[in-house]
Amino acid sequence: MRKKATKHTVLPDPRFGDEQVTKFVNNLMLQGKKSKAFDIFYEAIDIVTDKTGEEGLEIWRKAVTNVTPQVEVRTRRVGGANFQIPQPVRDERKRSLAVKWLIGYSRQRNERSMAQKLANEIMAAAREEGAAFKKKEETHRMAEANKAFSHFRF
Repeated sequence: MRKKATKHTVLPDPRFGDEQVTKFVNNLMLQGKKSKAFDIFYEAIDIVTDKTGEEGLEIWRKAVTNVTPQVEVRTRRVGGANFQIPQPVRDERKRSLAVKWLIGYSRQRNERSMAQKLANEIMAAAREEGAAFKKKEETHRMAEANKAFSHFRF
Protein backbone atom coordinates (compact mmCIF):
# COMPACT_ATOMS: atom_id res chain seq x y z
CA MET A 1 0.00 0.00 0.00
CA ARG A 2 1.20 3.49 -0.80
CA LYS A 3 2.21 6.01 1.80
CA LYS A 4 0.21 9.21 2.21
CA ALA A 5 2.09 12.43 1.54
CA THR A 6 2.73 14.35 4.74
CA LYS A 7 1.19 17.81 5.00
CA HIS A 8 3.79 20.56 5.04
CA THR A 9 3.18 22.98 7.91
CA VAL A 10 3.47 26.68 7.10
CA LEU A 11 4.45 29.26 9.71
CA PRO A 12 2.13 32.25 10.14
CA ASP A 13 3.39 35.52 8.65
CA PRO A 14 5.13 38.06 10.94
CA ARG A 15 2.74 41.01 10.50
CA PHE A 16 -0.75 39.45 10.58
CA GLY A 17 -0.01 36.05 12.10
CA ASP A 18 -1.98 34.32 9.33
CA GLU A 19 -0.94 31.07 7.61
CA GLN A 20 -2.98 31.88 4.49
CA VAL A 21 -0.91 35.05 3.99
CA THR A 22 2.28 32.97 4.10
CA LYS A 23 0.86 30.52 1.54
CA PHE A 24 -0.04 33.47 -0.70
CA VAL A 25 3.44 34.96 -0.33
CA ASN A 26 5.03 31.56 -1.09
CA ASN A 27 3.17 31.58 -4.41
CA LEU A 28 4.14 35.21 -5.02
CA MET A 29 7.81 34.51 -4.37
CA LEU A 30 10.22 34.24 -7.30
CA GLN A 31 13.68 32.61 -7.15
CA GLY A 32 13.49 32.00 -3.40
CA LYS A 33 13.31 35.71 -2.49
CA LYS A 34 10.79 35.38 0.30
CA SER A 35 11.50 38.61 2.17
CA LYS A 36 11.08 40.54 -1.10
CA ALA A 37 7.76 38.74 -1.67
CA PHE A 38 6.63 39.71 1.85
CA ASP A 39 7.62 43.34 1.16
CA ILE A 40 5.57 43.34 -2.05
CA PHE A 41 2.54 41.79 -0.32
CA TYR A 42 2.61 44.15 2.66
CA GLU A 43 3.05 47.18 0.40
CA ALA A 44 0.08 45.99 -1.70
CA ILE A 45 -2.06 45.60 1.44
CA ASP A 46 -1.04 49.13 2.55
CA ILE A 47 -2.01 50.52 -0.88
CA VAL A 48 -5.40 48.74 -0.64
CA THR A 49 -5.95 50.18 2.87
CA ASP A 50 -5.08 53.72 1.69
CA LYS A 51 -7.28 53.59 -1.42
CA THR A 52 -10.35 51.93 0.10
CA GLY A 53 -10.21 53.24 3.66
CA GLU A 54 -11.01 49.73 4.90
CA GLU A 55 -8.78 47.06 6.40
CA GLY A 56 -6.51 45.82 3.59
CA LEU A 57 -6.29 42.24 4.86
CA GLU A 58 -10.09 41.94 4.92
CA ILE A 59 -10.29 43.22 1.33
CA TRP A 60 -7.64 40.63 0.38
CA ARG A 61 -9.64 37.85 2.07
CA LYS A 62 -12.79 38.97 0.25
CA ALA A 63 -10.86 39.04 -3.05
CA VAL A 64 -9.56 35.49 -2.56
CA THR A 65 -13.08 34.31 -1.65
CA ASN A 66 -14.56 35.98 -4.74
CA VAL A 67 -11.99 34.36 -7.04
CA THR A 68 -12.34 30.87 -5.49
CA PRO A 69 -13.96 28.41 -7.96
CA GLN A 70 -16.55 25.85 -6.81
CA VAL A 71 -16.43 23.59 -9.91
CA GLU A 72 -13.95 22.99 -12.69
CA VAL A 73 -13.87 20.91 -15.85
CA ARG A 74 -11.54 17.95 -16.20
CA THR A 75 -10.85 16.24 -19.50
CA ARG A 76 -11.72 12.54 -19.70
CA ARG A 77 -11.37 10.24 -22.66
CA VAL A 78 -14.44 8.06 -23.22
CA GLY A 79 -14.65 5.77 -26.23
CA GLY A 80 -12.21 7.69 -28.40
CA ALA A 81 -13.68 11.10 -27.66
CA ASN A 82 -12.51 13.67 -25.11
CA PHE A 83 -15.16 15.14 -22.83
CA GLN A 84 -14.93 18.10 -20.48
CA ILE A 85 -16.46 16.77 -17.27
CA PRO A 86 -17.47 19.24 -14.55
CA GLN A 87 -16.31 18.28 -11.06
CA PRO A 88 -16.42 19.94 -7.66
CA VAL A 89 -13.04 21.31 -6.55
CA ARG A 90 -11.30 20.09 -3.37
CA ASP A 91 -10.86 22.77 -0.69
CA GLU A 92 -7.05 22.80 -0.93
CA ARG A 93 -7.20 23.16 -4.72
CA LYS A 94 -9.88 25.88 -4.53
CA ARG A 95 -7.58 28.04 -2.46
CA SER A 96 -4.57 27.23 -4.61
CA LEU A 97 -6.35 28.12 -7.86
CA ALA A 98 -7.66 31.40 -6.43
CA VAL A 99 -4.19 32.43 -5.24
CA LYS A 100 -2.51 31.44 -8.53
CA TRP A 101 -5.08 33.33 -10.60
CA LEU A 102 -4.80 36.47 -8.45
CA ILE A 103 -1.00 36.50 -8.68
CA GLY A 104 -0.86 35.48 -12.35
CA TYR A 105 -3.27 38.17 -13.52
CA SER A 106 -1.57 40.72 -11.25
CA ARG A 107 1.70 40.09 -13.08
CA GLN A 108 0.01 40.77 -16.42
CA ARG A 109 -1.27 44.21 -15.37
CA ASN A 110 0.32 47.45 -16.57
CA GLU A 111 1.04 49.37 -13.36
CA ARG A 112 4.53 50.44 -12.29
CA SER A 113 5.42 48.12 -9.41
CA MET A 114 4.34 44.59 -8.56
CA ALA A 115 2.84 45.89 -5.31
CA GLN A 116 0.60 48.29 -7.27
CA LYS A 117 -0.36 45.56 -9.74
CA LEU A 118 -1.26 43.21 -6.89
CA ALA A 119 -3.15 45.90 -4.97
CA ASN A 120 -5.26 46.83 -8.00
CA GLU A 121 -6.03 43.19 -8.84
CA ILE A 122 -7.03 42.56 -5.19
CA MET A 123 -9.35 45.60 -5.18
CA ALA A 124 -10.85 44.56 -8.53
CA ALA A 125 -11.44 40.98 -7.31
CA ALA A 126 -13.03 42.27 -4.09
CA ARG A 127 -15.48 44.29 -6.25
CA GLU A 128 -16.17 41.14 -8.33
CA GLU A 129 -14.38 42.42 -11.42
CA GLY A 130 -10.91 42.08 -12.91
CA ALA A 131 -9.17 39.29 -14.81
CA ALA A 132 -8.93 36.78 -11.94
CA PHE A 133 -12.68 37.05 -11.21
CA LYS A 134 -13.40 36.73 -14.93
CA LYS A 135 -11.36 33.50 -14.97
CA LYS A 136 -13.51 32.07 -12.17
CA GLU A 137 -16.70 33.06 -14.00
CA GLU A 138 -15.38 31.47 -17.20
CA THR A 139 -14.54 28.25 -15.33
CA HIS A 140 -18.06 28.09 -13.90
CA ARG A 141 -19.58 28.81 -17.34
CA MET A 142 -17.54 25.96 -18.86
CA ALA A 143 -18.75 23.59 -16.14
CA GLU A 144 -22.36 24.71 -16.69
CA ALA A 145 -22.09 24.22 -20.46
CA ASN A 146 -20.71 20.69 -20.03
CA LYS A 147 -23.15 19.61 -17.33
CA ALA A 148 -24.58 17.04 -19.76
CA PHE A 149 -21.37 15.00 -19.46
CA SER A 150 -21.33 14.91 -15.65
CA HIS A 151 -22.51 11.26 -15.70
CA PHE A 152 -19.00 10.35 -16.97
CA ARG A 153 -17.54 11.51 -13.65
CA PHE A 154 -15.01 9.10 -12.14
